[in-house]
Amino acid sequence: MLLPIPDVFTKAEVVALRARLDAGPWADGNATSGHQAALAKRNRQLPEHCPEARETGDLITRALQANPMFVSAALPHTIFPPLFNRYEGGEAFDLHVDNAIRRFGPDGPRIRSDLSATLFLSEPEDYDGGELVIETLYGPQSIKLGAGDLVLYPSKSLHRVTPVTRGARVCSFFWIQSLVRDDADRETLFRLDVAIQRVALETGAGGTAALELTGVYHNLLRRWAEV
Repeated sequence: MLLPIPDVFTKAEVVALRARLDAGPWADGNATSGHQAALAKRNRQLPEHCPEARETGDLITRALQANPMFVSAALPHTIFPPLFNRYEGGEAFDLHVDNAIRRFGPDGPRIRSDLSATLFLSEPEDYDGGELVIETLYGPQSIKLGAGDLVLYPSKSLHRVTPVTRGARVCSFFWIQSLVRDDADRETLFRLDVAIQRVALETGAGGTAALELTGVYHNLLRRWAEV
């Protein structure tokens, strides 16, 4: 499931985040790449343990944990500490797939990357190019969202970032290990959760239909979840 999530941060909040990030020690983006990605990747990143990345990443994680749409769609078990990249002057990231296992530092715990996320921190009119292109069963989907908006997609997807030919594209990116490993099962639960909310609005949260659907949701989650 490919899902845009709007307004994770307000425009004013993005301005404050960018002021902090732009002052950071940007370096070669291949510091966090595997062998396959390093051949395709041309960008800059903030070192993951620098104060600018760590403090801003904590703000992002807290915002996501308080975002009902993100929680419903991702069912997060563990969120990898957000990283930050910057593309300009023709920089790009050719077609690749994210590593299946990510590690918190050289000796930290590992997570399985079920979902990938990109949080846009530049307005689309501030740069040319820089589309996130995700390959799906229905063909390539081109994503270029407003500052403060996020896109969530399966980590198994082939994807790329097109060259940025004007301005700068700044984003946060990270991975999520979900309570529910299978993408189709997560999508079923998300659609069911959305339907329950609609039924509750139309008939009342205490209505029989909403209660029965909620029971179905939790029984499916109980069957599929890994905790």
